[in-house]
Amino acid sequence: MYRAQPNTDAIKDITTTMTQPFDKNHAQSLNRDAHSEALSYEAQNNLPTKRVGILGGGTAGATIAIRLAALGLETYLFEKKKSLIDGPPMCHLHAGGNLYREIPDEDCVALLKQCIDILRLYPHTIDVRPTVFAVPTRDEGLPEDLLPRLDILTNAYQEMIEQDANNKVLGEPADYYQLYSHDQLIELSEREQVAVPSTVDEWMIPVAKYLDLNKVKFPLIVVQEYGWNIFRLAASATLALEEYDHAHVFTNTAVQKVVPVDCENCTNADHHVTKWRIDYQPENTSQPESIEVDYLVNACGFRTGVIDDMVGVEVTRMVEFKSSYVTHWGEAGGQIPEIIIYGQRGTPEGMAQLTPYPGGYFQIHGMSKAITLFDDGLVASSTDSAQPKLPQQYVHYIEDGWDKAPLQARSQQAIEYVAEFVPTFNSARTVGNALYGGQQIPGQDDTLRVADVSLYSNIRYARAENVKASSTLIAADQIVNELTELGLINNDTPMNRSRYAHEWSYLVHNDSVAVDKVARVLAEQRGFPIAMADVNRSICDAALNDLSSADA
Repeated sequence: MYRAQPNTDAIKDITTTMTQPFDKNHAQSLNRDAHSEALSYEAQNNLPTKRVGILGGGTAGATIAIRLAALGLETYLFEKKKSLIDGPPMCHLHAGGNLYREIPDEDCVALLKQCIDILRLYPHTIDVRPTVFAVPTRDEGLPEDLLPRLDILTNAYQEMIEQDANNKVLGEPADYYQLYSHDQLIELSEREQVAVPSTVDEWMIPVAKYLDLNKVKFPLIVVQEYGWNIFRLAASATLALEEYDHAHVFTNTAVQKVVPVDCENCTNADHHVTKWRIDYQPENTSQPESIEVDYLVNACGFRTGVIDDMVGVEVTRMVEFKSSYVTHWGEAGGQIPEIIIYGQRGTPEGMAQLTPYPGGYFQIHGMSKAITLFDDGLVASSTDSAQPKLPQQYVHYIEDGWDKAPLQARSQQAIEYVAEFVPTFNSARTVGNALYGGQQIPGQDDTLRVADVSLYSNIRYARAENVKASSTLIAADQIVNELTELGLINNDTPMNRSRYAHEWSYLVHNDSVAVDKVARVLAEQRGFPIAMADVNRSICDAALNDLSSADA
């Protein structure tokens, strides 16, 4: 079969088809009309354009900002770091939540739906490759225990496709998961490895060759849970916000204080606030500045409680410091899937997670307190403050970077942790990098994996606490609904309807090449190998391969 070499325009067109079922001219016209309609709504009602302040430029804050700016709101986004979305370790699109055996099936379905939703907002952030789940022989669980959940997820995915054909971003529902027996893996281990796999069998060849089959139970489970690249996510969000003149992004900026401006019955518990003043100071400036906003969103990540204290709301929450480690392994022989070895969280035999990147780089999680978790890394709020107090050492790591010696030691421990199940991974080397940060957890359940937004309508305040980044677009929708109820926006506009069809204007003007450029700059600025800003196989490549296969 002859396969023409794809060009950039073709890739862009295919991605546009997957994420927004309309042509570019229509999209651009729709964007102009929507903005005009938003402005005309304000003008018709003699209202100034409303302002929303968003504190924190992580995945939640940036996604909420995109959502609100698309509706014509003057959106002010404040981030302390140099660039957006530079937070806790992430690497995996939890399209089903199968890493977590302990969470309810309904949470897994919610994660599946949220992941597909946000994938269509950020399609150029995804690395299309499967994830292999293995139950070790030392574990009390059985692979068969997961099958009822996987069937529920398969059916939920099928229903989503029936509702909207463009939700078919994880392949065919029938291929959502597959099982591999010991005999199948022995047969695959004798095949020649394929550098760029195109079938599930080809993806499983390196697993059959490198995984110690005597230490796992069968069958192995292969699921279409893809990789999610934090550098490309930051790049995509940055490009998306550049689409809007009324999206004002302040990086390298510290928020010093938030103060109610228009406050009725401020001494009462049911007081009302209609405006907030944000005092902030950009880096390398001598004087703080201020702006008044009509609504305040707290998306400060692990520092969310600091703003809660300023606002005066009492909240129970936890914060956990977590880290993953970057290594280089030159003996993989080509692309391999992500490999998960189940284990009980927080024990010496906690889950091991080996996540591949281009160029032979791998990110490692080990859910033991010697690797990803820390003995004193989980802290809770108190009666005196909504902000849990992390030990100063971890705050130092977050703000200034890891100290070299403990980073080297934990990275080597991570390599040895994986090598117990992938023996040849012993030859991997540390590269002095880690992805780490503080993760906020609402309430008192440290197994929570799905969370969203808390709304305080009387004081025009929202707090976004997203345990998983995939839930941020749903959180943005909740805030849009709240702003509509308060009369601050009209959500019956083309752009609001376009959100549910995933007609995002930045995808019209930016393809994977544009995301590549920004992501590589961000990776380099943050001190990571530039190769980690790329993906082995993009959504665009997967779509082209599917089209070529259909033409064969």
